[in-house]
Order: sequence, then C-alpha cells, then structure tokens
Amino acid sequence: MTELLCQQDSYLKEFDAEILRVDAESRAVVLDRTAFYPSGGGQPSDFGLLRVDGAEYPVTKVKKKGADALHFIGGEVDLPKVGATVYGVIDWERRYQLMRTHTAMHILCGVVFRDYGALVTGGNMEPLKGRMDFEFETMRKELVEEIEKAINIEAQKGYDVKVAVLPRAEAFQIPDLIRTKINLLPEGINEIRTIEIVGLDLQADGGTHVHNTSEVGVLRVVNYKSKGKINKRIYVEVE
Repeated sequence: MTELLCQQDSYLKEFDAEILRVDAESRAVVLDRTAFYPSGGGQPSDFGLLRVDGAEYPVTKVKKKGADALHFIGGEVDLPKVGATVYGVIDWERRYQLMRTHTAMHILCGVVFRDYGALVTGGNMEPLKGRMDFEFETMRKELVEEIEKAINIEAQKGYDVKVAVLPRAEAFQIPDLIRTKINLLPEGINEIRTIEIVGLDLQADGGTHVHNTSEVGVLRVVNYKSKGKINKRIYVEVE
C-alpha cells in the first residue's frame, strides 16, 4: 500500500520513500509513500523525478492500481531496484497550477449548485484550465456571464480551504456531500476525504487544493456548449 502524502499536505514538494515493487514491463515502480498525485477524479497526475543513488529517473505519469501508486519512469535507463531509498521531487509549477485549477472548479461547482441547484455530470482539468458539465436544460450568454461574475466574487473573498477525513457513515450525513449526478464512491471505502471551501462548498474529493481561494487568481469562462438535453458544459481558464 502506498501512503498518499499529497492528500495530507498538498504543498509537499519533496519526500523520502522506499521502492516496494518494480514492474519492468510497464516501467513503473511502487513506493511505500509518495507526494505525487495519482490521476483520478478528473485531476491528472503529477510529474517530477526520483533520485536513487545519484541517478535521476523522470516520472512521466502516476496511476493508482488497487492500493498502490505506480510511478511510470521515462527514458530507457535501467530501473532502480526493490528496497532502494528514493528522494522524490514534484514538478511544483505544474502541481501548484493544478491546485489552483482544482479549487477553481470547486468554486464553480459551489456557485452553480448554490444559485441554480444544478448537479455535476462530468468534469476534467489540465493546469490552469478545466471544464465541468452540469444539469442545465438551457445555457445562454447572459447566464454564463452571471456565473463568471459570481465565481470571481467568491474567489476574491479569500475563503479558507479545509481538508477532513470522516468515517463513511458520518460523511454521508452531510447534506449534498456528493455533487455528481452519480455517486462514484465505491461501497468498500470506509473513510471519506472531504474538501470544504468554508462558507461556500463542501464535498467529497481526493485531489490537491490551495489553502485559500485568494490563491486561485482570476477565473474566465471561455466557452460553453450543449452536450445533451440537460447536460451543458462550461469551460474555465485560470489567470
């Protein structure tokens, strides 16, 4: 099992770990602990490097496989060995951009749910840009302009962003904890990680976020599309 340090501290840039397993076929290593975020929940994985015995191994992707986090190694160099001590370094510029973007998506989700009662039907993000799909029957320019104005007002209020881990039964007593149309949390998960933008939004989430919404920056709604009768997509960029 890989301990996900990134879920405890999104600002952790470097860490020590041990290699538990090596998958030569996929050129990936499993660590006992990691600050790299494995892709999931619409957030792509971190990039960075691993230093082992003076050698550097570029990390091009991280993905969960059961309880393990596989760190995929780029290049053609021989992989490090099981039991080796690793010093991991996150590509911090990319990570921080993703943190700002993910929090921006929660601001968007919180405003749309608060003001229009619309649930999320999908979403994805890259550094400084993302899109979310909502249950809207109609979407027009005036509505999009209202949403853009509202999300920037909320971002600039400087809400604290807090992380908590709750027993499943306690978490599901929180009204509207799941903002997606379909509950994507498997039954076997006994603890639920929540992200709260204090005063605006509270929902289950496993990604990385900034400490305060004032770090997000300016949000721009750059496009919107109809993806179905009651499914409308909003594209946002962060400046």
